[in-house]
Amino acid sequence: MPENRLALSLFWRTFILLGLLLTVGIVAWVQTFRALEFEPRAVQSAQQIASLVNLSRAGLRYADSINRVTLIKALFEAESITLKPSEPADTYLPFEKDRFTRTIAAELRARLGRDTVVAGSVNGVPGLWVRFPIERDLYWLQTDSRRVGAMTGRTWFVWVGIALVATLLGSIVIARLINKPLKELSFAASRIREGEYDSRLDESMITREIREVNQGFNRMARELAKVEEDRAVMLAGISHDLRTPLARMRLETEMSVADEEARRNMVADIEQLDAIIDKFMDYARPGEVELVPVHVATVVDKAISQFRDTQRIRITSKLPIDTRVMADETELGRVLTNLFENARRYGRNTYTGVTDVEVSYARVGSWVVLSVRDHGPGVAAEKLAELTTPFFRGDAARTAATGAGLGLAIVEKALQRMGGDFELANAAGGGLVAHIKLKRAP
Repeated sequence: MPENRLALSLFWRTFILLGLLLTVGIVAWVQTFRALEFEPRAVQSAQQIASLVNLSRAGLRYADSINRVTLIKALFEAESITLKPSEPADTYLPFEKDRFTRTIAAELRARLGRDTVVAGSVNGVPGLWVRFPIERDLYWLQTDSRRVGAMTGRTWFVWVGIALVATLLGSIVIARLINKPLKELSFAASRIREGEYDSRLDESMITREIREVNQGFNRMARELAKVEEDRAVMLAGISHDLRTPLARMRLETEMSVADEEARRNMVADIEQLDAIIDKFMDYARPGEVELVPVHVATVVDKAISQFRDTQRIRITSKLPIDTRVMADETELGRVLTNLFENARRYGRNTYTGVTDVEVSYARVGSWVVLSVRDHGPGVAAEKLAELTTPFFRGDAARTAATGAGLGLAIVEKALQRMGGDFELANAAGGGLVAHIKLKRAP
């Protein structure tokens, strides 16, 4: 059987897909917004700086020396702008560092003149410096470079982080809304599988598709409940209606048939029919059982006690007394009885004519594996999987014609009801071995 890929629940798959979809959408939106916001922001910043330069130029041009000092002081206090004359010895670094600052510098030169100098620092003092002429003199206007800066990476990070958190929370809510009705459906289906047909789902859901699914499930549950009720009544009727004439036939046979051999054969046929009815009833038994700690050795000994004819079958058990499993004692006894009976019929040693059966066990993690092995001819490998098919009978069984072909099917079904597993295999030294896997009791 190929290995399963990483399995995720529907909730997590929905959550991851929604989260990825919304995250990609947010990233695309951010990139688009930045592209659309970039150019207008740069032009607006350049316009503001150009307006300050023009106002400062006009004020300095028409003000006398006293008023110039007052103007420079007012600009500094109100707008954090410094005006100072440009000296020939001034050293400066260009303002253009990236696309945004290059766009601002180009826009300022377009508005103030090609000779306008835009610097990032003058004489080691950082800021946004713009040199402009007033008549024959040159002046520097200094302002904080942050007032024309683009939105910082930290700001984008904060906004994107908030958007991502909101996206994840929204994905959780949406995934829960999608997963909740499906989880309820899965739970109700598991209850149906366990034989609880009273499970009902909400038929008043707002979502039309889910409402229709719930309505269909409830109809199915009601129909299954009715089928189960009819089945129980039918089985009880069949058992009663068949066993009553069989009992009369046996009584009449024993009283009216004079020939001893004929009487024994007829009684044997009637007993076989009664046993076949028991097999049918066992296979059709409802699936719910109550699991309790059971001492395996005790159940095995009880099953062995039913096979006392040592001329036909000898059963040896190698089980410790303290081994316990979670099971139904009656069901487990029926499983062992069917296995012993199957071995008695078809597992005889070809040399001695006696069926030797060995019962052993092994602990595998939290499980107990019981092994029931005979020393008969075994079964062809290609037919092993078919032995648990209802009404399937192997070649030896067909010639014997003493069963209904349900023994091993009953075993498998009973173990499934108890949460266990069943496997058949050919033993290494010859014969058939049946492995019964049950949960170990705490």
